[in-house]
Amino acid sequence: MLVLSRKLEEEIYLGSDISIKVVEINKGVIKLGIEAPKNMQILRGELKKQVEDANKIATKNSSSKEIKDLSKLLKK
Repeated sequence: MLVLSRKLEEEIYLGSDISIKVVEINKGVIKLGIEAPKNMQILRGELKKQVEDANKIATKNSSSKEIKDLSKLLKK
């Protein structure tokens, strides 16, 4: 893991098309602005966990036939 210190208005770049900027620091809370391509999904950590859990539940509730049918549709 790379750990960096940034001050207000300073940025970090990930590749050539993603930037993360410190936009506000207030009472120990840091607000970040993220610029990234529209097709890139950006989630807070707790939401990522919720999505993963929901996907696991949905997969368990689906039959293998349904999954195979969906797989065939996605390949088209």
